[in-house]
Amino acid sequence: MANVIWTPQPKQAFMMSRPEYEGFYGGAAGGGKSDYALAEALRQVHIPHYKALILRKTYPEMSELVDRSMWIYKRSFPRAKYNGSSHCWTFPSGAKIYFGSIHNVQDRTRYQGRAFDLIIFDELTHFTWEEYSYLRSRNRPTGPGTRVYMRATGNPGGIGHGWVKQYFVRAGEPSKPVNNDVKIIGPDGKVMEYKRKKIFVPSSVFDNQALLSNDPNYVASLGMLDEGDRNALLYGDWDSFEGQVFVEWRNDPAHYKDRLWTHVIDPFRIPRDWTIYRSFDFGYAKPFSVGWYAVDHDGVIYRIREFYGCTKTPNTGVKMTPQEIAKTIREIEETDPLLHGKTITGVADPAIYDKSRGESVAEMMEQSGIVFTPGDHTRIAGKMQCHYRLAFSPDGIPMFYVFNTCPHFIRTVPNLVYDDRKVEDIDTEQEDHIYDEWRYLMMEHPINPRADALTLPPEDDPLNLWNDDIFGTLRRR
Repeated sequence: MANVIWTPQPKQAFMMSRPEYEGFYGGAAGGGKSDYALAEALRQVHIPHYKALILRKTYPEMSELVDRSMWIYKRSFPRAKYNGSSHCWTFPSGAKIYFGSIHNVQDRTRYQGRAFDLIIFDELTHFTWEEYSYLRSRNRPTGPGTRVYMRATGNPGGIGHGWVKQYFVRAGEPSKPVNNDVKIIGPDGKVMEYKRKKIFVPSSVFDNQALLSNDPNYVASLGMLDEGDRNALLYGDWDSFEGQVFVEWRNDPAHYKDRLWTHVIDPFRIPRDWTIYRSFDFGYAKPFSVGWYAVDHDGVIYRIREFYGCTKTPNTGVKMTPQEIAKTIREIEETDPLLHGKTITGVADPAIYDKSRGESVAEMMEQSGIVFTPGDHTRIAGKMQCHYRLAFSPDGIPMFYVFNTCPHFIRTVPNLVYDDRKVEDIDTEQEDHIYDEWRYLMMEHPINPRADALTLPPEDDPLNLWNDDIFGTLRRR
């Protein structure tokens, strides 16, 4: 660079030193993620044919990043020029850094046929897996001598929270590389194996001493947020985040046995006289979901088994036919000790009865002996039933539990976020297939609204909107 006007903090410098193909930097607010992204893109601007692409979800968000680049790029390279119509910086060598946005999944094809040596997603959790994975196909050399790689930044929350958490955050130990094993069938039919490394480097405001020096009270501002936002943005907690739908959710291994203040519990033998249900949401290119549930004499529902048709790629189906799914369901019900010999009632999305394209999914499955009845797929009422079930009584008991042998429910449902437009409903571009079949089953056994004892009433409640009988026990603890 011509002039040094930005000095990386230690975590930023560590991230910039990483050799892995994919890297995700972030976790909490204030870690200097956007400055890192802008600086990372400058690494190869001495190469004339070098091209980089920095992405934000929307144009207004992208324009904020451009404004910041004006301060860093122009002072570092006084002869660099920015073209506002093409959203592109051109450097003295001829190298280019583009800024772009992908407002919806269809927008990703705007980059079809183009090549970028470096692609950076700023605020990756705002993007879907389909958007991220497609852009990897645009990550290729523009000429000899360039390094080809991907980088991303982000905080917990947003539509991509679930897949980012799975793909980067929980893939391995923080700040240590993880292998991605890739197998491809070549033209000669032989299997070609590749290893590509990725890394997650966590950051927080405490890693950004420059920010803390300029604004020592920023930490206090984060500390004043609601609990979920505070845990996510101050501490980088990926189990608590802004926009989370089911804020009641708790997964506490310390209580798997006593079943108090947790929704996830250890499995147990189901009494013979409990009612057993099977709920189903069909998918082919997208995942399908089958969940088995037991209902006890107090009306508490337990998710005891699941069969989820998803590949290792998030939100991608295994393309099983209805007949194949039905055959596997029958095998599970004949061999699983929790289900064998039980009378099982099936409920499913009414869409499986659609005959507009010929034989319905329901009819195909009935040929293999798997029968469903149409469920109630009313969205908002169904979502509220899920909330009522998750709510804890003052004694720490919810009306819904999940066996810890159901990893896909535990992975996907707590990560759901609200739709930006239909603000009372979840965003359906997420991996919501298990949620859908769970919702159908909850509507089979609707219950009255229940307050959640973990949601404390406000200290100032002049209208007495909170029921003191419910929360009095909690206050006295």
